[in-house]
Amino acid sequence: MTRILSRSDLLALLDPAACVEVLAAGFRGTAAPGGTGGEAHRVIAELPFPGTATALIPGVLPGIPAYTVKVNAKFPAASPALRGVVCLYSGVDGDLLALLDSATVTAWRTGLAAALGTHTLARPDATSVGVIGAGAQAEVMLRGLRALREVGEVWVQDVEPLRAREFAARHGARTLPDPAAIARAADIVLLATWSRTPLLGLADARPGQHFTTLGADEPGKLELGPDLLGAAHLVVDDRELARRSGVLGTLGLAGATTLGEMLNAESRCPAAAPDARTVYAPVGLPWQDLALAWRAYEEAERRGVGVTVDLLA
Repeated sequence: MTRILSRSDLLALLDPAACVEVLAAGFRGTAAPGGTGGEAHRVIAELPFPGTATALIPGVLPGIPAYTVKVNAKFPAASPALRGVVCLYSGVDGDLLALLDSATVTAWRTGLAAALGTHTLARPDATSVGVIGAGAQAEVMLRGLRALREVGEVWVQDVEPLRAREFAARHGARTLPDPAAIARAADIVLLATWSRTPLLGLADARPGQHFTTLGADEPGKLELGPDLLGAAHLVVDDRELARRSGVLGTLGLAGATTLGEMLNAESRCPAAAPDARTVYAPVGLPWQDLALAWRAYEEAERRGVGVTVDLLA
C-alpha cells in the first residue's frame, strides 16, 4: 500500500525542533569520514511554459532503509510557486511507500536547514533578523531560527507590500521599503526570492553580519553581489552540487566550507575571524527530502494519518 500525505497531513506530523535535529544529524553523518548522502543529482529542464521542471535523486542516508525521488514544477507566478511530489521508496524491494506533497517537504527541509546554517554561522549575540522575500520558505526559516536561538526585532521586505505586511502581522515584525534598509537594520539577513540580479552588495554589509541566501540554487539566480560573496566566509551544503548548479558555479569561485564540516568541527566558523561577514548559500540536497519524508512516514504509520491506496491493484 502507498500512503498519500497532503500538506495538512504533513503540517500535523512534522515538528520544527525534531526536524532540525534530524537535519543536523544528516549533515554531520554525510560529512564524517566515510559518510555519504549519495551522489546528488539535480536535473533542471526548461518547459514550453513560464516555469521549469526539476528532479532531485537519489535521497539516501545511512540507517534509513528507503530512498526518495522528488519531481517539482516551479512556476514563479503561482501560489505556491513550487508544486510536485516526493516519492518515498522502500530500499528493500522498491515498493512505493508514500507520496508526499513536495511544496511542504521542500519548504520545511529548505527553511529548517537554512535556519540551522544561519544559527551555526551567525554570531552568538546576533538577535535582530531581516527577511527579504516573505514567502513560504522564509516563514519556515524564521520559525526554525526561533527554535534555535533568541530572536529580537524582525524586519521584512517583499516586492509585494501586502505580502510583507501580512508576514509582519504573523511574526510581530515591521516592514521596511527595500533590501538595503533591511541590511542596515539587521544582524542576520535571510533572503528567499527569485531574483536574478543582486539585491545586496558588499557596500550594504557590515563586519560580523550574516547572510543566508536561498536564491542561489539554480544557474542565473543571484541575490547577493559577487563582491559580497567573494569577501565573505562562504559556506554551502554540498561543494560539487554548488559548482554544478549553485553559487560556486555561477561566480566561478574556487571552493567553500560545507555546513557538515562546520557542525563536525563544533566551531562557529573555522577560518573566519569574529568580525567576518558570513554567507550560507545552500542548493538543497536529496537526502534532506528523505530525512523529513521518512520521519513523516513513520509518524503517519504510527498515527494512521493520510490515505492509503494500492497503485498496483
